Amino acid sequence: MDIEKQRLSIEAARLYYQADYSQQQIATQLGVSRPTVSRLLQYAKEQGYVRVDIIDPLEDLGVLAKKLKKKYQLETVQVCYAPINEYEEIRKNIGKKAVEFLGEIVQDGDIIGVTWGMTMYSVALNLMPKEVKGVEVVQLKGGVSHSKINTYAAETVILFAEAFKTVARYLPLPVIFESADIKQLVEQDRHIQRIIEMGKQANIAVFTVGTVKEDALLSRLGYFTKEEWKLLQHTGVGDICSRFIDAQGNLCSEEINNRTVGIALSELHKKEKSILVAGGLRKIEAIRAALAGKYANMLVTDKFTAKALLE
Repeated sequence: MDIEKQRLSIEAARLYYQADYSQQQIATQLGVSRPTVSRLLQYAKEQGYVRVDIIDPLEDLGVLAKKLKKKYQLETVQVCYAPINEYEEIRKNIGKKAVEFLGEIVQDGDIIGVTWGMTMYSVALNLMPKEVKGVEVVQLKGGVSHSKINTYAAETVILFAEAFKTVARYLPLPVIFESADIKQLVEQDRHIQRIIEMGKQANIAVFTVGTVKEDALLSRLGYFTKEEWKLLQHTGVGDICSRFIDAQGNLCSEEINNRTVGIALSELHKKEKSILVAGGLRKIEAIRAALAGKYANMLVTDKFTAKALLE
């Protein structure tokens, strides 16, 4: 009798936990009553034939956040759940998490500096309106492109401004000029000076990182010659606000940096809230470099990236 009960309980457990049969379906399959199926399933657990493990992703995320905060000496770390380790899925979930975080921290009178890129656009698309007063939103780097590829620079700053009930302040320029002399001449414009100064005054900076991979957005926008891009690939690991850095977070080309329009990396150190929003295994090197350079005091990322950053 015990052997028969053992056999039935294991069969019932397989159908219930592995095949997703209902208890009534199992009863029909085994030729027993539904209450008997319930007792068989309970017996299977009591005898150790079935083990039920419950993994709380939120508890795991909290542990990851604490470890990242300690390792990289950050003020705040937000780690989001992502169902699969796939870049598009990660970017979508990071965008939502960043929106939640911004909704909590933005207060009356804040000046929010924003950059652009697909991650930032993902954040902007998910923003929810918040009733605040006196908030300003300013673009931290130029966003006009030579190519037909959309950077979503204007759309991003507009969506941020709409969410916080204000007017967008643009930098209506290319992010990188062909020469430092032209860039310096353009920056003498009174309107441009005012926007750049507002970017310096921003107490909140929200930015992401780019890579130096062949498919990187900046490599496709027509700002660089092939030789310049090869140089950046050889010496750098990514960019912050279109300023390229090496693995230690140091600028890797003063010449290109001098042609770049927007906030200087040194200004990010001064921000009350310098928020890096980034994830995906393709960006690990760039994220590490940004954290090594202490350009962010707050990080929003996903669980897969968090684990990689802790290795």
